[in-house]
Amino acid sequence: MEKILVTILGSGTCVPRAERSSSSIMVRVADSLILLDTGPGTLLRMAQAGQSIKDVTHLFYSHLHIDHTADLAPFLFAVKYGGFHETKKTFTALGGRGFADFYKSLQGVYGEWLTLRPGLMSIDELDIDGPDKRHFEDFDLFSLPVNHTPQSIGLRLEAFGKSLVYSGDTAPCPEIVSLARDCDLFICEAAMPDSAPTDNHMTPSQAGQAAAQAGAKSLALTHIYPETDATDIVADCRKTFDGPLWVARDLMRLEV
Repeated sequence: MEKILVTILGSGTCVPRAERSSSSIMVRVADSLILLDTGPGTLLRMAQAGQSIKDVTHLFYSHLHIDHTADLAPFLFAVKYGGFHETKKTFTALGGRGFADFYKSLQGVYGEWLTLRPGLMSIDELDIDGPDKRHFEDFDLFSLPVNHTPQSIGLRLEAFGKSLVYSGDTAPCPEIVSLARDCDLFICEAAMPDSAPTDNHMTPSQAGQAAAQAGAKSLALTHIYPETDATDIVADCRKTFDGPLWVARDLMRLEV
């Protein structure tokens, strides 16, 4: 049976920690290898997971904060100068509207160091005001805007009759519940402790509530700040969600 294979590369935030790198998830679907965000430490975690960057076929960016995008420049630099420039297959980088300008701004800083041979990388922008979708050879991708920054979007990936949803960063909102409806695995941020909720992130119980409202079959909590790690994350999430539950950790592997 075909499976969606998930490796958590970064389960943390902007806070540097040995045990939690910044946000990144690697997804294998048949011949496609997808990176969902590339926060600082992504390339190191990929190497530790035994995976070469030459196999990456898609990069998806939930939003443009540094802890979700910082390894894009090192990724492109490594593609060009790490022996992959002429042999790597084409790949697609996707983000919300404005992502192309973000890439151009990186080129403004680094110039030719980030300019790949023509046709190697394509850039695609997803709607930040409503639903959007793309069809690729191995999977279908759906997105909705979520409640974090004006460019923030969540992702739903479907393949083999199964579904994986990634919240990116978001506060509770109807859109993330809609996106996660009846999904097989919901990877949701739970950045802040239940004792200190904010207006642009979720707590473990809020993530659990979103998963329960969506009817998600299982839930993995990620994007965890140190103060949240100091609490009983599972107990807080169990206030609202009673299905299969994981607290993500770097290099954790899950199957859908």
